[in-house]
Amino acid sequence: AHLCSTRRGLCVHCYSCWCFGVCFFQSIANVYVQPLVEKYLTGLQSRLHRLGIGGRLLVMLSGGGVAAPAACVRHPIRMLESGPAAGALAAAGIGQANGRETMLSFDMGGTTAKLSVVEGGQPLVVNDFEVDRRYRFKKGSGLPVATPVIEMIEIGAGGGSIARVDSLGLLKTGPDSAGADPGPACYGRGGRLPTVTDADLVLGYLDPDFFLGGAMRLDKEAAAEALQREIAEPLGTTAAEAAYGVRRVVDENMANAARVHIMERGKNPLSLGVIAFGGAGPVHGFRVAELLGCSELIFPYGAGAASALGLLAAPPAFDLARSHYERLDEADWERVNDLFSEMEEQGAGLLTEAGAAPERIAHVRTADMRYAGQGHHIRVPIPGGVLTPDRQPALRAAFHRVYRSLYGREGPPVEVEVLSWRVTSRGPRPDLPAAEGGGSADAEAARKGERPAYFAAPGESPGGYRPTPVYDRYRLGPGAVLRGPAIIEERESTVVIGPNGRAEVNHRRDLIVAVGAGETNQ
Repeated sequence: AHLCSTRRGLCVHCYSCWCFGVCFFQSIANVYVQPLVEKYLTGLQSRLHRLGIGGRLLVMLSGGGVAAPAACVRHPIRMLESGPAAGALAAAGIGQANGRETMLSFDMGGTTAKLSVVEGGQPLVVNDFEVDRRYRFKKGSGLPVATPVIEMIEIGAGGGSIARVDSLGLLKTGPDSAGADPGPACYGRGGRLPTVTDADLVLGYLDPDFFLGGAMRLDKEAAAEALQREIAEPLGTTAAEAAYGVRRVVDENMANAARVHIMERGKNPLSLGVIAFGGAGPVHGFRVAELLGCSELIFPYGAGAASALGLLAAPPAFDLARSHYERLDEADWERVNDLFSEMEEQGAGLLTEAGAAPERIAHVRTADMRYAGQGHHIRVPIPGGVLTPDRQPALRAAFHRVYRSLYGREGPPVEVEVLSWRVTSRGPRPDLPAAEGGGSADAEAARKGERPAYFAAPGESPGGYRPTPVYDRYRLGPGAVLRGPAIIEERESTVVIGPNGRAEVNHRRDLIVAVGAGETNQ
């Protein structure tokens, strides 16, 4: 077990006691799942070998890197939430490829929506995470694990989220989901409760004959019947208005959660663009961006499979930490330098095991710092090289700079203390593959036809169905321009652009949407 250390073994403002408990639980969790993870990864390697599949097996970690199976067996807890982490990493890579360093990653699937802030081309990472929450979406109701995780908020808003009228006569969506079986009413598998997917289908955003590229047909009549029975009749409205109400509620829920998350990170929602992906993200991304006041939106090519794409963009990387309390004005720099050297050596070994060339491994140092006596700390970059007493002013200035960026002011005139020293060892990030070339610059050449889709009138007053052009995403080439309202279909997802939008396909065949460039609608 990795235990905390403090001077003379004393508790420093209860930090050591808390950290000891978290580290102890993490060690127990690692031991508990190690046999299962080892059996699974060993079996997976054997099956790949029998199938004649070459190459090196790497496993995604929750912090945004990949590692060899042996490292994952030793530290299985590092794989928590690694799937959504791959999606955030894809968003970061797509943003960088399009010249955007700071974005909001918006991943909406069947049961949940996950949002994370990308800054400087990297998703933000935190070192605490909760598992086994008593209430899935309630922070503080689970068991804390001190492991690096790409920071995301998760809300119960997905295509399968169930809509209902509560006891107060208010329309609600989620957090419970119809799942894949029986699924939404439109799946025709026995589900009778209306979901967000049912609402999107009734509103005309989805083609019942082109779901999953035509591999699965949706029952629009069943969706309308469920909405009429469960929503429209209790509220005294039509199925179409009930469907639009469901969409408005779920979009507002996601936008509100995103707004709080962004502002808690010291960012202005108006300054961020949005990268929307996942099966349902492209359907709802435009409206969420509008509600946040964002002016730009990116829909990557193959948005429905962006999380899988993120696996290809993940560099070999591993995060290491040592809890060692020091006040900056009294620091034992020899001990601190030894800790950094030890972590960098260990990180280099783990990455070499994953196939990274030693000369291409970089180490990034940070520290968890706070004003003496504070209950919370912030992450502060630490320069490389040997640390000596004459570096104290620079470290203190770095702390104040990060603190001001988060809180807009400096704290009290007290000493700064360090709780943990950290190293992220990272290999080179692979280039994100792009779907370059192909398609036509003439949007009309990609037009499949049109169908009625529901859009609100100005000022959020009740709207109605209007003829909306439908485009084949695979036939749209670089330079193609479309104005909203528009629907762009691909196999795994559907992009919905409101009347107040203008979209252009770039050289990567990503769809760059300007929000607020069309009619003043929605």
